Amino acid sequence: MFDQSSDHAGLPARSTPSETARDLISELLTGMRLYGLHYRRIQATPPFGIRFGEEPDKAQFHFVARGQVYLRSPGGEIQPLACGDAVLLPRGGPHALLSDPDLPCQRIAQFNATAICSAVDDVDACRHDACRTDKAVIFSGCMVFDLGAMHPLVRLMPEVMHVGTLLARSPEILPILEAMEREARTERAGYAGILTRLADVVSASIVRGWVECGCGDASGWIEALKDPRLGRVLAAIHRDPGRNWTVESLASEMGSSRSVFAERFQAVTGMTPLRYVAELRMRLATQWMARGELSTDAIAERLGYGSQAAFSRAFKRITGQPPGAAARAGRQAMAT
Repeated sequence: MFDQSSDHAGLPARSTPSETARDLISELLTGMRLYGLHYRRIQATPPFGIRFGEEPDKAQFHFVARGQVYLRSPGGEIQPLACGDAVLLPRGGPHALLSDPDLPCQRIAQFNATAICSAVDDVDACRHDACRTDKAVIFSGCMVFDLGAMHPLVRLMPEVMHVGTLLARSPEILPILEAMEREARTERAGYAGILTRLADVVSASIVRGWVECGCGDASGWIEALKDPRLGRVLAAIHRDPGRNWTVESLASEMGSSRSVFAERFQAVTGMTPLRYVAELRMRLATQWMARGELSTDAIAERLGYGSQAAFSRAFKRITGQPPGAAARAGRQAMAT
C-alpha cells in the first residue's frame, strides 16, 4: 500500500496567491492514496493476447520487465511498450497486452495462476511447446486510486499515463524501474513484496509528474488555483470544511456576486460550490473512518453536522452507501 495521506485538511492561515496554489496542489498530492488490491507477475510466450480491466473503477498498472509488448488502450489505441516501460491507467477500463497488435485476447483470469504471497499471483501464459527464452515478463497491479479531496481530477486524466514522460523531469525514477526489472527477472527471496511497493511508488510518481506539468488538458483547474480570488475560496474550504458554508459566504470570500462566483466555480471544478464542499467532507470522513481515527459522532461534529443521523444521511446521499459500509470497505482495502 502506498499512503501519503494527510491527517488534516488545513492550509496555512496566510498565503500569497502563488503560495495558495502550491498549497492546494500539495494537498492533492499528500491526499493521494493507492491501495494495491491484486498484483500479478505474468510470463507469456508469443503469440499472446491478455485482456484486463474487468474490475470497475479500479486503476491498472503494467510494467514490462522483459520483452516487448503492445498495449491496446480502452479507446482502442495501440502503443508499443519496451523492456523497462511502465504505464498507469487511472480509470482502468477494458484493455489488453499483446505480442502482436492484431491478436485475439483471453481474459487474464483464464490463465493458470499460482499464489506467490497473499497479494501477488504468478501467472503462466506460456505456450509450453515454445522456447521460454522468448518469453515476456510483465508485472501488473490492480489498484484503488484516490486523490482525496481533489478526486475529480481523476476523470480529467489521460486514459493511459506513460512513465516515459517523467524521465527527463524526474531521472530518479530510472533506478526504480531498473530495480523492478531486476526483481521481476531474478526472483530473489521476497521479490514479490518488493515489486508491489515499487509499483506503488512509480504509479504515484506518474501522477505527481502529470500534476506538476500542469495536468495536461485539466490545466484549467490548476490555473484556477493561481487565480487569487478563486484560490482564496478553495483555500478557505479546505482550511475549514466543517464551517456552515453557503453560496453567499463563499462568494464573499471571492469578493464577487453569488451568480458570478457560482458560474466561475462550476466552470472550473465541474460541480456546484456546495456539492464540492459536501464531497470534500465525505472524502475526509471516508479517510478518517478507514484509518479508525475518529468515531462517527466525532466525524459528524468535526464536519459541521448537528447529529450522527444528519451526517449519515448526507454521507449516503453523496457516496451511495452508509458510513459503516464505507468504513469496512476502507479498512479492508488498507489491509490488503
